[in-house]
Amino acid sequence: MRYSGMVIRPPSEADSYILQAAFGCSHNRCTFCGTYSDKPFSMRPMDEVLEDIALAGRRLPHTPRVFIADGNALVMPAPRLAAILDALSEALPLLRRVGIYASARDILAKSDNELSILNRKKLQIVYLGLESGSDEVLRRVEKRATAAEMIEAVHKAKRAGIRVSVIALLGLGGVELSAQHAAETGRVVSAMDPHYLSMLTLMLVPGTPLHRQAKAGDFRLPPPEGLLTELRTVIQHTDQRLSRCVFRTNHASNYLPLAGVLSRDKASLLTAIDEAQNRGPDALRPETWRAL
Repeated sequence: MRYSGMVIRPPSEADSYILQAAFGCSHNRCTFCGTYSDKPFSMRPMDEVLEDIALAGRRLPHTPRVFIADGNALVMPAPRLAAILDALSEALPLLRRVGIYASARDILAKSDNELSILNRKKLQIVYLGLESGSDEVLRRVEKRATAAEMIEAVHKAKRAGIRVSVIALLGLGGVELSAQHAAETGRVVSAMDPHYLSMLTLMLVPGTPLHRQAKAGDFRLPPPEGLLTELRTVIQHTDQRLSRCVFRTNHASNYLPLAGVLSRDKASLLTAIDEAQNRGPDALRPETWRAL
């Protein structure tokens, strides 16, 4: 299979076949993200996509999961995605699930019927970067979506039968907006009630606008103890609207790995954070172990 530039996927797609059906990110302006700085957005030629699917069918015929890259591949027109999903099902007879990155506006641009058709063709999960529940933080990092739009998008995907995994970033509000960022993120996640919530920790990537802001003193990342406070605040501000949202902080960027179901394990998650705060640096992942 052929790939162009950096290709990333969610941790839960580690065992999936990655199909690069688009290059880059159609927005590619978030100030914290340098993932797709090496390539402009474009849709990969369909003949190449189909060639790679056929090759996967010959080399990986027992593949049960596929992840469609790049950054927000759901931006592709629904008929094109449907054709890709059909080709995957034909080439991979044991295929059960296809996942994809999506922005809120990608989801909202599709009709309910289009999303339902894609779901029936095995698009089972979308990964959406909420990043923050604070509209002010979202504006500052040029996310190009409001919290309300992202809530609406999650509900729309869920109505179509598509599971939603939401990602948020500790530290994204900086020291200045830390409390607002964390509290609003907890409230927005509650309003979304996603199937999964993953918290990552902001790492300042050289070459990005946010890294330049930090170098100039215009942005200050909270210290580890401040990031733990943010994590606690996010969880504390989730509420009874959550059904069985699976919560994880197992990404390598985080200082404290946690896991649980928010509606069931909220108290124990808060206790684990309190214990880590009391123990100090020894309770945290060493700085040299952290990575994007």
